[in-house]
Amino acid sequence: MLILPDWSPEPPLQRLELDWLAHAGVEVAVLRLDLIDPQLSGNKWYKLKPHLREAAAAGRAGVMTLGGAHSNHLHAVAAAGVRFGFATVGLLRGEPCDTPTVRDLEAFGMRLHWLGYGGYRARHREDFWDAWRQRYPDLHPVPEGGGGLPGAQGCVELVELARRQLPALGWDDYHGWWLAVGTGTTLAGLALGEAGQRPVHGALAVSEDHGVPRRLAELGLAREHYHLQPACRGGFARLDDALLAFMRDTEDATGLSLEPLYTAKALLALRERVAAGEVPAGTRLIFVHTGGLQGWRH
Repeated sequence: MLILPDWSPEPPLQRLELDWLAHAGVEVAVLRLDLIDPQLSGNKWYKLKPHLREAAAAGRAGVMTLGGAHSNHLHAVAAAGVRFGFATVGLLRGEPCDTPTVRDLEAFGMRLHWLGYGGYRARHREDFWDAWRQRYPDLHPVPEGGGGLPGAQGCVELVELARRQLPALGWDDYHGWWLAVGTGTTLAGLALGEAGQRPVHGALAVSEDHGVPRRLAELGLAREHYHLQPACRGGFARLDDALLAFMRDTEDATGLSLEPLYTAKALLALRERVAAGEVPAGTRLIFVHTGGLQGWRH
C-alpha cells in the first residue's frame, strides 16, 4: 500500500536582474521550482502530491499515468515511485523510441506501455481508464500532467511559499504572477491561492485551441482572476532562432537555466509585453520557473 511521502521542499525566491527589466522599472522574482530536487524538479511534485494522497486513501499500491517520450510529468512520477517505494505505470504517446527521459523511466522501474497516437488520443474518452483499471486494479489513475482539480489544489501552496520569502527581497507586496501554461493546472492553483487578490498571467506554450480556457472554466475559476496570452510561437514545441538566442542571452546574463518549450517562451512573452509598455513601471511580478530542464536533454 502506498504511504504518502512526508516531503515538503522549499523552493527559493530569487531576484531576476536583467537590463530590459531595469530599463522599464519592472521587478521580477523567480520562484525556483527547478531547484527543489534533481529528479522531482519543477511544478510536477505539487500537482502529483494530491493524487498520491487519493491513492493512499484508497489503499492503492501505486499510480498509473500518461505522457510522451520527453514527459517531465512521467519523469517526476517514476522518480517519486522509486524514491518513496510505490509502483508506477506509464502510458506513452506514440511508438517505442529511445530518449533520455525514456531511459530514466526504465531505470526508475516504471512499467511502460506505448499506445500509438490513436490510442493516446482515446485518453479523453470517459471509458479510457476502464481497461487499465482491470489490468492494474492496485494502481490509482492520474490524469495527463497531473491535471484536474486535485493537481490545481496541490499548487495552491506555492502562493504561501513565495509570500514567506518576500521580506528577504525587500518586497512588502507584489502585483501578480507570470508563468508558462500547458494544461493550466499550475495557473489554476495560483489563482485559487490568490482568490482574486492578485492576477495570474499565463503565457500559453500551447496553441489557443488546446482547450486551456475550457479546462480552467471546468475548475470553476473566475475569468477576471487570470489572463492568458499567446506565447507558443507557432505551436507547442516550435522553436525559432529568436527564442533560442533569447534563452542563451538570459542564461549568460543571469545564470538562470531555461528550456525552450515553456520557461523561455514565457519569459520572452513577458519581455515583449514590457517592451510594448503594457507592464507599468513599479510593477513587481513573481515568475514561476516550472522546471522541465530534464526534458531538454539530448
